[in-house]
Amino acid sequence: MKRRQLIGYAGAGLLSTLAVTLAAKSQPAVAQTGSGLTVRWLGHTCFLFTGGGARILVNPFRQLGCAAGYRPPKVETDLVLISSQLLDEGAVEEVPGNPQLIFEPGVYQFKGTQIQGIAIDHDREKGRRFGTNVAWLWTQGGIRILHLGGAAAPITIEQKILIGRPDVLLVPVGGGAKAYNPQEAQAAVKTINPRLVIPTHYRTQAADPAACDIVPLDEFLSLMEGTPIRRSQSDSLTIKPADLPKDGTAIQVLSYKF
Repeated sequence: MKRRQLIGYAGAGLLSTLAVTLAAKSQPAVAQTGSGLTVRWLGHTCFLFTGGGARILVNPFRQLGCAAGYRPPKVETDLVLISSQLLDEGAVEEVPGNPQLIFEPGVYQFKGTQIQGIAIDHDREKGRRFGTNVAWLWTQGGIRILHLGGAAAPITIEQKILIGRPDVLLVPVGGGAKAYNPQEAQAAVKTINPRLVIPTHYRTQAADPAACDIVPLDEFLSLMEGTPIRRSQSDSLTIKPADLPKDGTAIQVLSYKF
């Protein structure tokens, strides 16, 4: 029953996806500015991005497994991007209002912003277990963002060319069956070479001990020894282009207030 409901909702979302593209093409573009971007961590791989006249929510989840102890991501947004229809990153029924929804790879236009969905396997078995993960690439508030969702396969040369060098990379680091482990995340960061890395998909006190197979953040951070680490005491951060490292890469860790 839950599976039918999810597919039914996603099917309705496909119409919303078409509406996003068609509506945006029929409207004048909204100019992107360099005024900055606010990033709010809502738990697991779920983030709200606010800037450039838009609110974009990525990967709302259901409270189970590794996300059992987080609060439901019930925030107002204009657009929802989901990396898959798995319940820890595609529980769109938790989102209030009637935002647009995109969930398939492709190129979309939304409020003058181009959003690229890039297909990457969601497991280490060429997608046979968990299917395709969609990584999301876009520019908002003058900041170029890549959210890898639940990527589990290495970044290919073709994907690297498409991605370029993002300002902010959100990368899963906790491992398990359907996302990068710390070593794989380290390799992805090296390949992509972003200016700022925000780790996602790692074990916190939100995890149900009996139903969570991912590891804590420290395992990734220890591998990244020598990379500057910025720690925030808040779940939110405002990033302006001038705040980004001029050379190399830094890691930004946000705090969830349980």
